[in-house]
Amino acid sequence: MGSAGHIDGLITAREAGLVACQNCGQVHEANATVCIRCEGRIASRKPQSLQNVWAWLIAGIITFIPANVYPMLRTNTLVESSESTIIGGVVELIHYGNYGIGAIVFIASILIPLGKFLAIIYLALSVQKRSVLNMHQRHKLYDIVEFIGRWSMIDVFVVAILSALVQLNTVASINPGIAAVSFALSVIFTMLAAQSFDPRMIWDADRKSE
Repeated sequence: MGSAGHIDGLITAREAGLVACQNCGQVHEANATVCIRCEGRIASRKPQSLQNVWAWLIAGIITFIPANVYPMLRTNTLVESSESTIIGGVVELIHYGNYGIGAIVFIASILIPLGKFLAIIYLALSVQKRSVLNMHQRHKLYDIVEFIGRWSMIDVFVVAILSALVQLNTVASINPGIAAVSFALSVIFTMLAAQSFDPRMIWDADRKSE
């Protein structure tokens, strides 16, 4: 009998001596290096996948810190100037009764990035050590991380829209703070970490754990 993540009787393309082009899907012999259809580079596994994952992930975590410490928005009016961090903005929204918007900002700006960090860390470790999740569950987790990546820029989009709309010359203006750049970089680095992860390594880890 195989492990919980392995179905008896099924073999991987690598075990069958085959490799597929990641660009067009054309199947080749395992020793092929260039796709005969699209002329793209072929590799059975992404070279140095885990090293790239850890590098991009660490960069994402590092830039996530100033994104939450420094101001995301700078608001200037005739009478006062104010700065707001992500958490400060959430607290202010809740203070004025905007619970729904505050919850959306908190989930998108804090919970989702932290969840992505933890998910990528778990996936990277799971291909090196035995995992409590089976192969299919880990693939679903990877798909979730890939899917939510496109929604991680909500704070940056809000800042960009406000900065473009609220520019009333000497009356009032809203400008992005340094945290906006840090947050955008953190999202980009995390997305690159997810894209660097080769999900086929999950199959390899599942085979080794049998």
